[in-house]
Parts: sequence; C-alpha cells; structure tokens
Amino acid sequence: MTVAPYGFRAGPAPLLVSIPHAGTHVPGDVRKRMTEPVQALPDTDWHLDELYDFLDDLGASVLSANWSRYVIDLNRPSDDKPLYPGAQGTGLCPATLFDQRPVYRDGEEPDEAEKAARLANIWTPYHDKLAAALDRLKNRHGYALLFDAHSIRSEVPALFDGRLPDFNVGTNGGAAAAEGLETAMADIYRAADGYTTACNGRFKGGYITRRYGAPAQHVHAVQLELSQITYMDEDPPFTYRDDRARTVQPVLRDALAAMLDWGRRTY
Repeated sequence: MTVAPYGFRAGPAPLLVSIPHAGTHVPGDVRKRMTEPVQALPDTDWHLDELYDFLDDLGASVLSANWSRYVIDLNRPSDDKPLYPGAQGTGLCPATLFDQRPVYRDGEEPDEAEKAARLANIWTPYHDKLAAALDRLKNRHGYALLFDAHSIRSEVPALFDGRLPDFNVGTNGGAAAAEGLETAMADIYRAADGYTTACNGRFKGGYITRRYGAPAQHVHAVQLELSQITYMDEDPPFTYRDDRARTVQPVLRDALAAMLDWGRRTY
C-alpha cells in the first residue's frame, strides 16, 4: 500500500480533531470497478483541511484520512452494524452512494477477503492512532477532547426531507460529552447570524463519537456535521468558496475555542 491510511500532526492542547471522510485516494484497480457516478467522489467531506486551517493556532492535534470513504468508511463500526437501525445506511465498505446509486459495476463488488484487507490496512491503523492520540492527551492533561469534523450536502433527499441545518451537533444524545460542553459549543453556533443549528437531531454522532466519547473517563467527543453550502459549491467540481468560508470559519474557530475553554474551566 503506497498511500498511508492517514496524516497526523500532534499539538500541545488537549484537543484532537478527527477528519475521517476527507480522504480522496482510491487505488486504480478499485476505481476501474466503480460506476461512473462515483468517479467524482460525491459525499466526500471536501476541503475540511483547508476550512479548518486554524487548528495549529489552537494547538490541536489533527488526524485526517487519506483514503476515500468509498474504499472503507472510518466512521462505521468494524462489524458493520448499522448506526441508525431501520434507516438507510451505506455501510463499512459502501455499496451505494447516499442517493442509493451503486458504487460498483455489476459483479465487481469487493469480496469478503478484500473487505478484510481494507479493514486491517486502513480502518484499524486509523483507529489505533486515534485511540493512542487520545490516550496521550489524557495522560498529559488529565482529560481529552475529541472533535469529529464532517460535512454534507445541504439537501440529501434520499436520506432526509428538506434542507439540513447548517450546524449539526452530535454527542450521541449527550452520552459522548458533558452537557456543559455541548451547550458551550452549541451556543456559539446558534449565535452566528444567518445560520441554523440542531443538536442531536438527524445526526447524533457516528461510530467515532459513540466509541470514544466517555465523559466518566474524562474523554468528551463532539461531532459536527456542517452543511457544505456554507463554504463550497455542492456540485462537481466541488469548488471551495473563499467568500463563504471566510464567514463560517470564525464560527468554527470560536466553537473550538469554547471547547478548549470549557476544558480548562472544568478540569
């Protein structure tokens, strides 16, 4: 495997930012088996490294995926159990796009051996690094804060009715982070003029939030699903929009600063 599963840089603050769906690498032998609609990699969390370019200034550690979610989804459990039972899902090694069009040409889907190799070579190293990074922060500071950064098209008719809120905060219904932390961040989003916010609504947090958030052990995890219309064009070629990003970036930064401030005040 020539492309590493992730990129990582360590920071001094008690904050780890995970970006599991920003990766775009698909090896050629896999890409040629995929359908035409997948070639543009829709449903990728585009440009989040650029959007969150202030993370080093906050002292955050950053873990960012290199491989596309269409190879393996790092925010799904390794046993592929659904996060939202009864709802449509795309799975650990997705077979469909969000709009339910197939990822692979007929008869070209990965077999169980290929899925197991992806799990071992991409998913497991990412999660090993995530766990180790949180352990390092907790050992150094006595607590750790995890922010799982995502983005999504503002309208996904196959999954949701209508337009999504701009800021979608998820803490697994309060199980992954202390109420005070969720409130501190949500207050920043709600106060932002011209944007809409929801907490534990359509997005309660994926596997990463649910797996690693453990407030009783002083590890607090918050997911943000950001509507892509706030910073980019939502149709190919998915262009980053500086005019939009400049407006939303201060809100994102203030929310993460509030996260760090909550930690300092609480611990």
